[in-house]
Amino acid sequence: MNTFFKIAEKGTGSYRFLAILRWVMVVIFVSFAMQKFTLQSAQGIVQFISNSPFISWLSVFGFRGEAYFLGVAEFGIAALLAAGAFSPVLSAFGSVMGIVTFFVTWSFFFTTPGVVKWSLSTDPMAWNLTGEFIFKDIVLLCVCVVLFLASLQRPAIG
Repeated sequence: MNTFFKIAEKGTGSYRFLAILRWVMVVIFVSFAMQKFTLQSAQGIVQFISNSPFISWLSVFGFRGEAYFLGVAEFGIAALLAAGAFSPVLSAFGSVMGIVTFFVTWSFFFTTPGVVKWSLSTDPMAWNLTGEFIFKDIVLLCVCVVLFLASLQRPAIG
């Protein structure tokens, strides 16, 4: 199975520079995870979780418990991405978990009331500061997609 995957750190040429993306994502996931253990962050994510069709079930843990759950998950993703520098399978798995994470956070843009105001006026889509904060997650989602695709072994063209 390892022959199906590869890692950027063992690549050549411009492919090797994708390793920088891995370590940036490790730092991002660690920082996001640490924030989830603060009261301010736990209170701040309640509106997103309660309106999400994907993770609203986390409310069974209470607002601190749902933040702790997400924090532990984000530490786990950071660990998988870091271990992915040495294991191609963990590289792919950590990238997929990152994709899932940012897909869910990107969905908040559409599921959280008041984040976006849609209209047919000259400004068809206006978002508030929360919307701007969420909007950047599309870039992080794309970074995880790039890391995943880079971890797949490409067949040799003869």
